[in-house]
Amino acid sequence: MFIKINNFQNHKYYMNLALKQAKINIGSTKKNPSVGCVIVKNKNVIGIGRTGINGTPHAEKNAINFCTNTLNNSILYSTLEPCIHYGKTPPCTNLIKLKKIKKVFFSIYDPDLRTHKQSEKILKRSGIKVSNGLLLKETKKLYKSYFKSKNQSLPFVTAKIAISKDYFTVNKKNKWITNNFSRGRVHLMRSQHDCILTSYKTIIKDNPMLNCRIKGLESRSPDRIIIDKNLKIPINSKIIQTSNKIPTIIFYNKDNVKKIIKLKKLKVKLIKINTEKKNNFDLKKILLLIKKLGYSRIFLESGVDLCSSFLILKLVNELQVFISSKKINKLGAYKITNSIKKILNKKPTTNIVNLLGDDLKSYSIK
Repeated sequence: MFIKINNFQNHKYYMNLALKQAKINIGSTKKNPSVGCVIVKNKNVIGIGRTGINGTPHAEKNAINFCTNTLNNSILYSTLEPCIHYGKTPPCTNLIKLKKIKKVFFSIYDPDLRTHKQSEKILKRSGIKVSNGLLLKETKKLYKSYFKSKNQSLPFVTAKIAISKDYFTVNKKNKWITNNFSRGRVHLMRSQHDCILTSYKTIIKDNPMLNCRIKGLESRSPDRIIIDKNLKIPINSKIIQTSNKIPTIIFYNKDNVKKIIKLKKLKVKLIKINTEKKNNFDLKKILLLIKKLGYSRIFLESGVDLCSSFLILKLVNELQVFISSKKINKLGAYKITNSIKKILNKKPTTNIVNLLGDDLKSYSIK
């Protein structure tokens, strides 16, 4: 049951503030969704909060703790249905009742079955008015990876690829195909994911750090997961040499005792898994393992072959394509595959982003 909204624009404004709070910690809240919360009293914002790093405290608690005023007769806006279950923290509904908040607006129901469509009833029984559905379209977009993670066994996978204007993915004479602004956008994307998934081939070819180097967001660097069946990754690579600072996992199959000892000394986590047909890994099983490890937002940052394999198997949910304004002609190598080209021929899901010469095209795959 919805309460009557007399000043809809004001309610939208406050929920939008809550959405902005939620977006700040996207990718940094582990299994928990990043929620935003705003508390209003007498048309003044008296409290703001968002889900804490690693998922706690919850946004509602942080917003309540922010307040210096009494909260009786206040209105609470939350991007997600407040929780009712005990986990690492007590239910947010208990705190809302305790503080005598008068009204609660939340945008969307939580797919977590421990809470789904139950908090509304609990709050109403305590005399608190409740409404949902505010800015629903925007919130659905924000929580698309969380909903997939809750409703399916696989994590949400975003694949990224950079190409020249003539569809090459490698420049033989230059490490970079796209410009500084595109690379900065990639670092931002990294900070919004739980982990980066790549292959040993990318490590050997580019020797990347695969971290976030935006000033102020360095601590948001996601964990790194490498597919390396035969443990070919160089010990002196940047990613291995920094594995004591950023958690790094390798999925492997073939034992190499000396290398395993060296990798373990450098704090690399090694997970041995079986190969399937043609002595290759089953990529879907790898994603299932990654989900079991607690990761729900995966950033696939690899070469064109691994990216294409994930696309062919329909394991990618979003494709982010950075396109340079320049052709590289004879300096180019590894053109995009038909599976990628087929997607590029479609209309992007969102507006094309111009990055001072480069274009960023985003595609929702499924």
